[in-house]
Amino acid sequence: MAFRLSLPHFHVLTFSYFHIMNVLAEFKKVTTFIFDVDGVLTDSSLLILENGLQARRMNIKDGLGLQMAIKNGFRVMTISGSVSEPVILRLKKLGIEDVYMSVIDKKKFVEDYIAKNDLRWEEVLYMADDLPDLGVMKMVGLPCCPADAVPEILELSIYISPVKGGFGCVRDVIEKVLRVQDKWHFHNEIVSK
Repeated sequence: MAFRLSLPHFHVLTFSYFHIMNVLAEFKKVTTFIFDVDGVLTDSSLLILENGLQARRMNIKDGLGLQMAIKNGFRVMTISGSVSEPVILRLKKLGIEDVYMSVIDKKKFVEDYIAKNDLRWEEVLYMADDLPDLGVMKMVGLPCCPADAVPEILELSIYISPVKGGFGCVRDVIEKVLRVQDKWHFHNEIVSK
């Protein structure tokens, strides 16, 4: 018995193929990664401790991916509306120099950052999960989000990671970009931190 592909199924298959090819083309352009912190580098949960501190959980595979991006010549920046000294310390320990916390107007902040560093919007991958990031998502060349982003962010994203925030979505996009650009090269001095 022969298998027949009906026209509607062929259309979906064709759309998916071309969408994937378009996304791969966008991955090839990336020189700069900008990541939201809460809900992207963390899993959106807060552990409220008795001393009043708020603890966040981060993924070690994201950390290795961030180090590989930096080691392979990519610019990496993080931005957050919140502030957490332990998060700042961790990101600095991973080698990220551009860590910005307590940013109220992310759109204006990123516009200034792009201009100051003479970057091109089409070469920027921005990954976010919630409403404060809508303005930036509309401006960058490659807006991305984790699988559990809010509907408005999902709608704007060119690439939606199959991975939830804080569980390796950052590693997912970094690895895809580096592999497409033939820069997925592990360096022995990079260790899981």
